[in-house]
Amino acid sequence: MAAPVYATVTDLADYLGTPAPDDADRLLTAASRMLDARVLAYCRYDVDTAGMPTDPDVAEAIGRAVCAQVAWWGEVGDSTGAVGVGYGSVSIGSVNLGRSVTSVSGDDSAARQLAPQVADELRAPHLHGKLVIGAVAVAW
Repeated sequence: MAAPVYATVTDLADYLGTPAPDDADRLLTAASRMLDARVLAYCRYDVDTAGMPTDPDVAEAIGRAVCAQVAWWGEVGDSTGAVGVGYGSVSIGSVNLGRSVTSVSGDDSAARQLAPQVADELRAPHLHGKLVIGAVAVAW
């Protein structure tokens, strides 16, 4: 089963208030996967057989959270974490610029951070009892 994509290009354009970027489908898929792994896997809400939320309020909130993540990537200028992989140090004359390169995965990139608006979307008061954050269920 393909991973769910929680927002459409139209949803993204509406969220941004501008036309969606040319690679909107890729960005929405990547943001949906990221939120699945980093947030939604630790939430409880009702889903259909395709893994999509069944409650319209929850579906809209998750879709808006995905759009918020894509908007964040637009702000930081990176959607993959590649900007987080960079140089160790650079010197020009007596000026030295550098950072510790203990990781080359890009995980320290702003692109790998959750957008602050993601939490805002998922913690909206009207979602109380419909979307429970921090609930993990294991099926045996």
